[in-house]
Amino acid sequence: MKKERTWRRIKLVAAYVGILLFGFSLSGQPFVASSHMAIEDQPILTIAHRGASGYAPENTLSAFRMAVRMEADFIEIDLQLTKDGEIVIMHDGSVNRTTNGRGEIRRMTLADVKALDAGSWFNSENPMYAREEYAGEKVPTLRELFETFGNRTNYLLETKSPSDNPGLEEKMWALVEQYGLADRVAVQSFSRKSLKKLRKLAPGVTRYQLIWYNHSSTITREKLNEIKKYANGIGVTYNNINEDYVRKTKAAGLSVIPYTINDPSRMDRAVRWEVDGIHTDYPDRLRKLLSNDRIRRERLDEQQEETVRPTDEREYDSIHDYGYGR
Repeated sequence: MKKERTWRRIKLVAAYVGILLFGFSLSGQPFVASSHMAIEDQPILTIAHRGASGYAPENTLSAFRMAVRMEADFIEIDLQLTKDGEIVIMHDGSVNRTTNGRGEIRRMTLADVKALDAGSWFNSENPMYAREEYAGEKVPTLRELFETFGNRTNYLLETKSPSDNPGLEEKMWALVEQYGLADRVAVQSFSRKSLKKLRKLAPGVTRYQLIWYNHSSTITREKLNEIKKYANGIGVTYNNINEDYVRKTKAAGLSVIPYTINDPSRMDRAVRWEVDGIHTDYPDRLRKLLSNDRIRRERLDEQQEETVRPTDEREYDSIHDYGYGR
């Protein structure tokens, strides 16, 4: 029994190290958890939403650097096209909310966007985490992001509004291939059109259909089967789904990655629902929770092994055979 337990632990450690080092399936694509795997065998992905955006200005190199230091499995990145066809990283279609400028990105050149301050707003709104170096932070391009981090992290790229960003998918994938990062990338979008284009452009890339609910919702088997034709999973608002939603989606063969969860108690609930990953502004919180959960489960396994371990014959007490009062 001791040999079996030791061998089991060796296999678990090897598997865990493999996940940390590679985080990929044998096909070379980012891992998508299978609904047929036991929860203790699944790595729950930590996805840094716009980088570690709880601690630094969203979608800036500072936020992405922090997320990488916090060992997030993926950094999530929003992509927009400028007037002159450059891919910049910003969530909104305009620069109004997160810079000191105004205007729609599609009507601005890269030079226009690069002239803006994309960090001072964060210091004003988040004095607890404010840093002098955030003032004057620039809006990065996707090329700059790849040059900065290369294969040191994994990228979850979100394509925005095809009507506002024509040709974004082709330009994005050309950069992915130029930097040799096809096996480090997954993509997501609210646009079915964009995901279907990417299915043809890069058949091997993992694709997530984003879904937004503003009220409690369910999902039909027909809808799941439709999504499954062009995507591997869904990214969905956490606040308006439940455990049944997660189970139903996973039973259909799709992975589930809810967004955006920042409270540890809610993270814990999502983990109990057996989601495949979590978008969060605070990747360190989720990493800590998952680490503690893993340690807790390992201790429970050890306790269970101890309870079934045969008693040494020299210490044998026959009354224990009958378990009186036990």
